[in-house]
Amino acid sequence: MGSNSSRIGDLPKNEYLKKLSGTESVSENDPFWNQLLSFSFPAPTSSTELKLLEEATISVCRSLVENNPRTGNLGALIKVFLSRTKELKLSAECQNHIFIWQTHNALFIICCLLKVFIYEMSEEELQLHFTYEEKSPGSYSSDSEDLLEELLCCLMQLITDIPLLDITYEISVEAVSTMVVFLSCQLFHKEVLRQSISHKYLMRGRCLPYTSKLVKTLLYNFIRQEKPPPPGAHVFPQQSDAGGLLYGLASGVATGLWTVFTLGGVGSKAAAAPEVSSPLANQSLLLLLILANLTDAADAPNPYRQAIVSFKNTQDSSPFPSSIPHAFQINFNSLYMALCEQQTSDQATLLLYTLLHQNSNIRTYMLARTDMENLVLPILEILYHVEERNSHHVYMALIVLLILTEDDGFNRSIHEVMLKNITWYSERVLTEISLGSLLILVVIRTIQYNMTRTRDKYLHTNCLAALANMSAQFRSLHQYAAQRIISLFSLLSKKHNKVLEQATQSLRGSLSSNDVPLPDYAQDLNVIEEVIRMMLEIINSCLTNSLHHNPNLVYALLYKRDLFEQFQTHPSFQDIMQNIDLKFPELKFKYVEEEQPEEFFIPYVWSLVYNSAVGLYWNPQDIQLFTMDSD
Repeated sequence: MGSNSSRIGDLPKNEYLKKLSGTESVSENDPFWNQLLSFSFPAPTSSTELKLLEEATISVCRSLVENNPRTGNLGALIKVFLSRTKELKLSAECQNHIFIWQTHNALFIICCLLKVFIYEMSEEELQLHFTYEEKSPGSYSSDSEDLLEELLCCLMQLITDIPLLDITYEISVEAVSTMVVFLSCQLFHKEVLRQSISHKYLMRGRCLPYTSKLVKTLLYNFIRQEKPPPPGAHVFPQQSDAGGLLYGLASGVATGLWTVFTLGGVGSKAAAAPEVSSPLANQSLLLLLILANLTDAADAPNPYRQAIVSFKNTQDSSPFPSSIPHAFQINFNSLYMALCEQQTSDQATLLLYTLLHQNSNIRTYMLARTDMENLVLPILEILYHVEERNSHHVYMALIVLLILTEDDGFNRSIHEVMLKNITWYSERVLTEISLGSLLILVVIRTIQYNMTRTRDKYLHTNCLAALANMSAQFRSLHQYAAQRIISLFSLLSKKHNKVLEQATQSLRGSLSSNDVPLPDYAQDLNVIEEVIRMMLEIINSCLTNSLHHNPNLVYALLYKRDLFEQFQTHPSFQDIMQNIDLKFPELKFKYVEEEQPEEFFIPYVWSLVYNSAVGLYWNPQDIQLFTMDSD
């Protein structure tokens, strides 16, 4: 690094990096820092290049780990960065490209160093490295004990206060990425962290007042989906004294968008990663999800989760209750449109789930929209392409549907929305169909896929629960939707008969051979009968509440009435079969959060960070929080 343009392969031999990580202390006022920070090299555009960057700098980072207790150079670098950020806003207004570019380079180095430091040592040791100064070996100053907290506050200020311009875009991305790295210690622990130094700083003290402003800014970054500056937007002229080209801040992104990592292990299949059109929006969303899923402190709840569950619409003029801290307002229409457009990514679906499940203001707003098809259609497309998605993404999409179908108004309105030419539905040409009928088709297809492939009882239960929630409000079902309901029941009936026959044959065979263990057909039968019962309840609820609105379903039932005869006398289904003409009690299946959601959501969020974070790389062999596929 330094004033000459650098290549990744040259970094281990770079004289400025050697001095930074060496045994010589460098004062924060030394001209060395201007030389160190005047570097440029093309930004890595693939996970392979990011891995090469880490491999090229690991020796330098480890050398600094060893020497920093004597030199305090890490603290000096951070102080240089902090002093520059005080003038960053003015520099942006004055278009001081070189100052912003060098400040970004300082933050880039800090981020690279932090990632190695966090992996190499405990949080307590990391905190000590922030206190070392140029003194006798191992000494530190009490005046600098809060340097870590000061850096975190500075990053929050940078994210929330610096105007987003072409020349500040990359440093904004780097600030968000550095906060992600600060919290990445969770990646190297199998258990969910419930007490962490970084968590402590973020949830109290000087960082706490920035809570609502940070959450609001991250949400707006996601909403706006700002793209990076165009290639070659800022190129600095050659300086003869410096002896090198000083490339503009945008040049790091100009060589190409940072490629998304793909890593399996947390789902059934690693989906093909979509191109990240807005690195800032992507990183902001990941950081927002991380903050929302931090565990509560012993004496205080997570303030970032409080902010997410309580924010209101900008058009809502009612005052905030005094009992709700960190509240703010945001444009719900803009947020709704962004959520509709971004559902191809796991993290956007997880944000949608989080808001629907925890923020009653946004849930009420969304359910009152008259264009719910804009949100529901992307969710249905996720479920339709279930074989291309990882299981967590499918679960989140399904739970979103389950939450929506808890509302009777939603269940009525979706049958009034008519759609034409659904191009992604390939089983049959659907020239015109209601949103409700399409939802039924996709959910039934998901059930059938699950029956033949994954055989996940949780998926079955939630699919059937969504149908059950809707059943009393079925209206004018499409002919094909009615047929698919009966076809699913037929498939379940055949499966029930097959398992029953296998159980009978197995029992007969056991009479002649006492040494052969019997398969557990009883458990399989119980599962199938449970699913059949839910299907009968769905059909019964529809006929009881909306018989005259569904002639296609009545016709399909009459055409296949022989399917139901075998269950007329079955003890598990007699009551439902006899109750076909009576009003069945209203069914409502609600999504209930588990007692310890962190055990699922924290590993899930960090798997998204690992797979989708822009410009960040972690060695898969180092990860402890979740398991990777060997592929």
